Amino acid sequence: QVQLVESGGGLVQAGGSLRLSCAASGSIFRFATMDWRREAPGKQRELVASITNRDSTNYADSVKGRFTISRDNAKNAVYLQMNSLKPEDTAVYYCNAGSPYGSWSGKGTLVTVSS
Repeated sequence: QVQLVESGGGLVQAGGSLRLSCAASGSIFRFATMDWRREAPGKQRELVASITNRDSTNYADSVKGRFTISRDNAKNAVYLQMNSLKPEDTAVYYCNAGSPYGSWSGKGTLVTVSS
């Protein structure tokens, strides 16, 4: 069983920055591909960024150059640094883990970007 707990969300003005953190329990972490997804009101959940267990990263076009995903296997943690935030980045952000043994999702953290 893997538990994921997100933190770091909040209210920020457009152009500002936030850093989301995801703390993971369980030894599966170092084998898992981790990703951040977001769900805005009235929209489907979408993939924002992912990072494999070999640190290969992938980003949605809408966040390239603004967001950076990273992981610390020693701390069982994954991060999302978000810069130059826009009102359209407003959403609940979810941390997810995927491995051959299963997939898990956290409960999310709300990010609100005011214009």
